[in-house]
Amino acid sequence: MAHITLPEGFPGIRGPMKFRPETAAPLNELVEVLLRGPSTLSQGERELIATYVSARNDCNYCQSIHGAIAAHHLGGNEELVQCVKLDSEQAAISEKMKALLAIAGKVQLGGKNVTSEDVDRARKLGATDLEIHDTVLIAAVFCLCNRYVDGLATWTPEDPDFYRQRAALVADIGYSAATLTPGVSRSVPEPMAGQSAK
Repeated sequence: MAHITLPEGFPGIRGPMKFRPETAAPLNELVEVLLRGPSTLSQGERELIATYVSARNDCNYCQSIHGAIAAHHLGGNEELVQCVKLDSEQAAISEKMKALLAIAGKVQLGGKNVTSEDVDRARKLGATDLEIHDTVLIAAVFCLCNRYVDGLATWTPEDPDFYRQRAALVADIGYSAATLTPGVSRSVPEPMAGQSAK
């Protein structure tokens, strides 16, 4: 059960965003630019960064939805997304992406953990300054989003098909429109007081 009364039918970050649309708008705009705007990193690669950071933060909702969006952009490759979450260095991704995920992982621990060696590794593997910048910002933004979702104990659906369907919607219409789009009802009862909402 969420710590505050949130609108029904809006799981994860969508509940608090519907509750406080004034703060939702700039957050959505930032995420839209970072994950869907023009970039030399594909949308799938940027979603992998968001998923990786969310998994490291143990945020079930964010790693599930962004993992599903990443898989959607990567031809439905859910196995690759799972591999990235478990061990990015062994995943079947480019060496540049491995280096960028290593930077994202350092940001997740705390920004000062990123070293010049981490950045040099990424550069040597072809990462541009803009890609390094955006990796750091995606990681930082998703630490914020993960704590926003979990700090309010928002409702997290368990059905993987829910995330696959939402992923297709986000890929089609973007974050700003999809965040405030209803269309899901609780298929499970609310947890009793004192129980986890996840």
